[in-house]
Amino acid sequence: MTKVTLIGTRLAAVGTEFTYRGEAPACEGCPYRGQCLNLTEGHRYRVTGVREGGQTLECGVHDTGVRAVEVEPAGALANVASKGAFAGSRTALEGPCPYTECPSHTYCEPEGVEFDEEYQIAEVVGDPPHDYCMLERDLTLVEFAPQEE
Repeated sequence: MTKVTLIGTRLAAVGTEFTYRGEAPACEGCPYRGQCLNLTEGHRYRVTGVREGGQTLECGVHDTGVRAVEVEPAGALANVASKGAFAGSRTALEGPCPYTECPSHTYCEPEGVEFDEEYQIAEVVGDPPHDYCMLERDLTLVEFAPQEE
């Protein structure tokens, strides 16, 4: 479902994905709060349209202001246990990984995905980008379905 919200002008491009972090202290007293703070905290979104002709509004958080955009919930790529990893199944992340240099680290700890929650697998992508898991985990790269609002 498409929603209209305000985001920083640097992020206001079709295809940009972000995780909504909620209200910042600088939002207090802002006249545009209702238009900015209308997403679900911790959920991932993808910009699907930028409102043309809309003005750039001043913002206490974004130094170049904010613009109106259309967003939809977005899924996330993640490494999960290979056992039971198939489209339609529900699974959780395996847990934190201290090996930040690993090419798979961003998929083992994807932004906007919590370790203690289960997510539905929309698609099995295939092998993860690493050759060997330093934690000896047998992992598969999947795309999680967008979270329901």
